[in-house]
Amino acid sequence: MEKVADIASDIGEYIRQQRSNAKISLRQLSKLAGVSNPYLSQIERGVRKPSAEILQQIAKGLRISAEALYVQAGILDLPTGGPVGDAIRADAELTERQKQVLLDVYESFRRENAAARPAAESAPATDTPDTTSAAATKESA
Repeated sequence: MEKVADIASDIGEYIRQQRSNAKISLRQLSKLAGVSNPYLSQIERGVRKPSAEILQQIAKGLRISAEALYVQAGILDLPTGGPVGDAIRADAELTERQKQVLLDVYESFRRENAAARPAAESAPATDTPDTTSAAATKESA
């Protein structure tokens, strides 16, 4: 039961932090998200654990990805991405939207390179110079 309370507290603190970063009041977020002011207050204080649907509405109101809230709430596992993804997610100077855009671009480059890799590995290596024939030509001259 303690773990559920910790998760509720963590997601509430995270939402409060995002709201503060966005410079909007609890009342404003309540209107933007379509969630009652008292309920939103309870979520931020860790008294209530919001459902995925409520998190999605809050994410919309904060203009951040719902995925970020799902991860914080323990609904989704933290996406993989290695040290680059971890660094982007940990950067306090970036907004959630900026982080998501960077992660999307990074992952698209990784997918593109992974798709190109098998083709490059199966093609014959023709762009490496043949140094043995060049050396043989020098010796015969």
